[in-house]
Amino acid sequence: MSPITLEICVDSIASTIAAQEGNAHRIELCASLFEGGLTPSAATIEVARQQLTIDLMVMIRPRGGDFLYSDLEFHIMQRDIEISKDLGVNGIVLGLLTAEGTVDRVRTQQLIQLARPMNVTFHRAFDMVAHAHNALEALIDLGVERVLTSGLEPTALEGAETIAQLVQQAAGRITVMAGGGIHERNIARIVRQTGVNEVHMSGRSATPSEMRYRNQRINLGGALHPPEHLHQATSAARVRNALDAANI
Repeated sequence: MSPITLEICVDSIASTIAAQEGNAHRIELCASLFEGGLTPSAATIEVARQQLTIDLMVMIRPRGGDFLYSDLEFHIMQRDIEISKDLGVNGIVLGLLTAEGTVDRVRTQQLIQLARPMNVTFHRAFDMVAHAHNALEALIDLGVERVLTSGLEPTALEGAETIAQLVQQAAGRITVMAGGGIHERNIARIVRQTGVNEVHMSGRSATPSEMRYRNQRINLGGALHPPEHLHQATSAARVRNALDAANI
């Protein structure tokens, strides 16, 4: 079995540094992982690039919700790609769909052309398509280097059979990277069942705030959002443990 490439998704500089300390091979830098990942600020990208010696991928997603974007949102994505390129990142992560649940080939192609020579990953918007095998062929035709997927299921473990089918279909023409609910206790099983050689996870642990005074009456993000006095951050130990488990 080939060594596993482990990509860690992060939404803070602290997590970026921890992932590298845990021997991650690549970073996907986002804002707001609670919403599935949004485009980080230019300052965050710049500082991350300064801190990292490993590859840095940047999420290009102007808002949460679906992947059907307005003209203004598409323009924002174009500018974010230009900024990312100027800041020296290695690649971008994007996902655009049509209202019918197919890959938006026209706009995706425009963004790929704008991004070059950076490499391109199509993110888990793929898991919202109507026909996975048709979508994979579309991405191959567009020249996308990598697709991140949970096999159209809530987690990669649940979608392992479909991921395995996509790996077989890809036949080396595109990298199929498993992601979604992966951690150090199930990564080996997912790799074994799917045949992937790239895995995407966050490796986060709950980190309590150092604030001594806390107003417990207020949760600024609402009832569904974690409280301000507890946040999730990547653990270097969890990253190392996942790598050890995946490469046994």
